[in-house]
This record gives sequence, C-alpha cells and structure tokens, in this order.
Amino acid sequence: MRLSPIFGLIAGTALIRLAFAATTGLGVDESYMVTAGRVLSLGYFDHPPASWWLSWGASHLFGTEAPVVVRLPFILLFALSQALVWRIGCLVADRQAAFWAVVALNVSPVFGVTTGSWVLPDGPLDAALLGAALCLLHAIPASGRRALGWWAATGLCAGLALFSKYSAALTICGAFLYLLTSRSHRRWLARPEPYVAAALALAVFSPVLIWNATHGWASFTFQADRAVGLRFRPLMPIQTLAGEALFVLPWLWLPMMVLLVCGFRRDVAWSQRLLVWLAAPPIVMFALVSVWSSQRILYHWAAPGYLMLFPMLGDAIASRLNHTGVRRLLAGSAGLTLAAMAVIATQIQFDWLSGSLAAIVRTDPTAEGLDWISLRVELRARGLLPAGAVIGVFNWRDAGKIAYALGSDTTMLCLSADSRQFGFVDPPRAFAGRDVLLLVPDPAARGIEEATRWFQAVEVLPSSSVRLDGRVLRTVTVLRGHRLLPRPYTNPR
Repeated sequence: MRLSPIFGLIAGTALIRLAFAATTGLGVDESYMVTAGRVLSLGYFDHPPASWWLSWGASHLFGTEAPVVVRLPFILLFALSQALVWRIGCLVADRQAAFWAVVALNVSPVFGVTTGSWVLPDGPLDAALLGAALCLLHAIPASGRRALGWWAATGLCAGLALFSKYSAALTICGAFLYLLTSRSHRRWLARPEPYVAAALALAVFSPVLIWNATHGWASFTFQADRAVGLRFRPLMPIQTLAGEALFVLPWLWLPMMVLLVCGFRRDVAWSQRLLVWLAAPPIVMFALVSVWSSQRILYHWAAPGYLMLFPMLGDAIASRLNHTGVRRLLAGSAGLTLAAMAVIATQIQFDWLSGSLAAIVRTDPTAEGLDWISLRVELRARGLLPAGAVIGVFNWRDAGKIAYALGSDTTMLCLSADSRQFGFVDPPRAFAGRDVLLLVPDPAARGIEEATRWFQAVEVLPSSSVRLDGRVLRTVTVLRGHRLLPRPYTNPR
C-alpha cells in the first residue's frame, strides 16, 4: 500500500528530530524548564503550565530526564502541528498547497528546529493555536448543533493555547477582529456560540489564574513588565522584523509579508482573510512594543503570527512549482536546515570544531548545547556532592544548566533577585543558617563578591570545570558558603 506523501513527510521529519534530540544536550532555557519544573504546580513564574507539565510527565513516565525523553512530547506535538497545517491548507486551498505548506514549515528554523524539538512553550502553543484555527474554519460556516460543537472545540483549543503561553491572547484577539470586520460573519457576535467558546477557554486557563492569585500575580507582572519602558527607538521595529525574517528564513518571510498585506483585500476568500487576521496581531504588536520597551524583544515571540500564514504560503509555492528557482530554493532551505542540525549534533558528540568557535565568538556556544555532566562527575569524585546536597548559583541560567547536570537528588538555590521559578520551588530563606556549596561559572570575580553578601563566611575551594573530551569549555569556581543569611547583606553607602 502506498503511503500518503504527507504521512511520509511527517514521519520522516519526526525521526530526524528524534535523532537530533538524542545527540544534543538541553539548552539554557530547556535545562531551566526541566529542572525548575521538577515540582508540579498549577502555575509557573515564566509561563503557563503546559510545557512544564509535558517535560515533567515524560521524565516520570520513562524514569529519566534524558534530552530525547523530555523533548519527546514536543516532537510529537510538532508532528500534530504539521498535520493541522496540512488540514488547514486543504480547507483554504487544496492538497498540493497543503503539502508544500508543511514542507515550508519544516525548513523554517524557528519552527522546524526550535519549536519542533526543544522543551519550550512554543510547541504546545503552536499545536493548540492551529487546532483553534482549524475548528474556527469549520465553525464559522456551520449552523445549529454542528456550529455549537465546532465553537466549543475552538474554545477548548484556545484555552489550551493560553495554558501554553500568554501571547496566545494576541491570536485570539485576531479572531475577534475578524468577526468584527467581516460583514458576512459579524452576526456571530450576536450569537451565544462564541461566548460559549470564550467561557470554555477561560475554564481551561483558570488554574493559571488561581496560581497567580495565590502568588501575588507574579507571572502576569513579570510578562507585563516586558512591554513597559520609557525608551523611544523608532527604528527598532525594523530590527525586530529583520530578526524575525532570519528566524523564519528571509526568502520565506518576504512572501509571507506580501501575503499578510494583500490578505486584507475584500476579494480574498474569507478563510484566507481569517488566517491573516489571526496572523497580524503577534507580528504587529511585538514590532510596535519594541519602539518603547526597556527590554529586548525576542524574535521568536511573533512566530505564532507567521505560523498562520504557512497555508497561504503553500498555495503560493504550489502555483509556482514549475519555476526551477522555487524548487531549488526549497531544496536549498531543507539542506541548510539539515546541515545546521548535523553540525550542532556532531559538534556536541565529537567536538570536531574544537576551540575554533571560541576564536570567532566571545564564548564557545558548545557549552550551551552540552549537558554539564563532567561537572557532576568531578564534584562527586571530590566528595563535594553527597545525596541531598544543597547547591547555590547566582543566576537562573547557570542554575538550570547546573541543576540538570547534578541531577534531581540535589537542591538548587538561585541566590538572585531574579531567581524565576527556582525562587518558588526552593526559596533561599527556607535554608537560612545552612552551609551551601556554591558553583560560579566563569567569570568568577563577581560571584565571589556576591557570595559575601549571602553568607556569614565564604571558603574558596579548588575550581572545577565543564569539559568535552578533555577540553575545558567553562571553568567553575567552587566556594563553600557558611551560614546562609535570611536575605542578602546590602552595604550601606
């Protein structure tokens, strides 16, 4: 029996991602999410629970936190996302367009590599948003009980999207704006079905509200602070859009932007115009926020907007397949993405680039993609890592990498004003008076100074290191902090 091409594409790319996941260590954000999420909670400081629960569930189901295990749910969710893009493409165009939409989705690095295989909120977010979009495409032309069913499914998927990442609200806002501006479909705003959907979405999202209400609205405050500031940088949207273009791939991004602009025309089919309205808010909003925000806008934040444009991009590709340049561009894009994944994986496994990367960039990125297991081996050999050891680190990024390397039988204290989820899992004040082993990845000078603010006395021990095949990637200063203070000492001036 001949397998459907879309099935072969989804299965084949999933196998590639499994191999990539098995041969690379967890990145900084992944390590942080896995380790700070070892304690199950209704909510978390950075994001809603979906991605945290997925990594927690996978690690407990298989009894290990191996990278391929904690990444498995996200690889499977991306396979689902591909199927949903294909189905949406079939509705708004045809099967050929839908197939090429999925091809384009796979070769775009921000989707095919990071969202498709890493422990990040974007995996469940994208699958849920695509599910909501597909249900909405069925709900709008439906009637009677069938319409109520599709609207309810839309609400459940929208709730799951909010349960994955707060920015899902922007895409949901796009659906409302479409209904508000569509003459033929505005009538839905006077019917109960959309409000049933909204109620269901709120019900799914309610655990996040409960957690925030009982934790001083910490997560909402943290995310809202990213959009405030007093700076004025009128050219920043250009940089933001350029960064997004690199993440998507410039030769995919440019036709997407053309489709976005042209998609608001009245002669465009309503289904494609709906996708444009779903796409616009994330793309426009993050570009605008970059004008005044005091914090850096990360380029992948707008990715859900571009996600909605892939079915239309697939239609544009399908209509131009006779052009040799289009085929070569897609083949080249696939080759580029696969080559990048191969370079990363083989570098982590064999260190074939050795120290040449450090000569190009300020710090060797190999250390970020490597699990710091060598640090655990060395500390145990020195007798510094008994069962139940309490470890202190001075920023959440290092805390994630080190906590993952040392294992779940250690307690990680993040001694910082910005401790993220670590501050809720193991607040330092609960360990006041305890001696703590402090690990400070280089540079160490500031870490030693910081240690004197947290402890009554600090003892300097021989340093340790993060190694790959004997090559030192990071030097780690090792300190013994005696009698942790309830709060850091502030030197009066």
